[in-house]
Amino acid sequence: MQLEQAMDPYIAAVFKTAMAFAGILVYARILGKQQMSQLTFYDYITGITFGNIAAMIAVDPGYENVFLYLWILTVFAFFNYLMGVVTEKNRAARKLIEGEPVILIHNGKILEHNMAKARYNMENLLMQLREKDVFDLNDVEFAIAETDGVLSVQKKAEKRPVNPSDLNISPDYEGIPSELIIDGEIIYQNLKQNNIDEAWLMSELKRLGYNGPQGITYAAIDKDKNLYVDEDRDRLDDIIDISD
Repeated sequence: MQLEQAMDPYIAAVFKTAMAFAGILVYARILGKQQMSQLTFYDYITGITFGNIAAMIAVDPGYENVFLYLWILTVFAFFNYLMGVVTEKNRAARKLIEGEPVILIHNGKILEHNMAKARYNMENLLMQLREKDVFDLNDVEFAIAETDGVLSVQKKAEKRPVNPSDLNISPDYEGIPSELIIDGEIIYQNLKQNNIDEAWLMSELKRLGYNGPQGITYAAIDKDKNLYVDEDRDRLDDIIDISD
């Protein structure tokens, strides 16, 4: 009796789906984070292809093609990895595969030829400008369509917010907060990096009215060792509801 006949079809579907999921997970880890953080059109097509191959593994009624599909997934992942190496080392190949940024606005003037080249319409351009808090095209020095679809905007100098360097001010270094507790679990590595120990953390939690990390969703310290704590049970007297 063949394997697929010996197994319940629902159990078989779970087994094959698990194989497809494992394959996608492994190759996604190997190929890195670029597909999520910098989704170019090439990366988008690659992601769809990965998903289609994985779906073929999960929905194929038999087992004779499962390992063939896994082999196809492996070969496709290899070529995608190879393409990543080539584009990383060769600028000409990178430009050919991923494209180039396109200037859409220069000194407040829309460049219609570049708009057509980038397949942009006015509605998309205006929407993305509003997302950058730009409502007047006269405020724009440059607007550039990046290869991942994001619109980068540089406002004219007189329209940009004042920053400390404009006032000849040198602010102190702020750094970034360091997480000490996430979902009730202490991040001991971050305690060590900040030259503090669990006893200090417990003392600070007790000072703020907490008995321990249990029930704390997030806790972090800044460079001055000020502790911020958010617990999973909100203690607000009046929570604003903005839904309709």
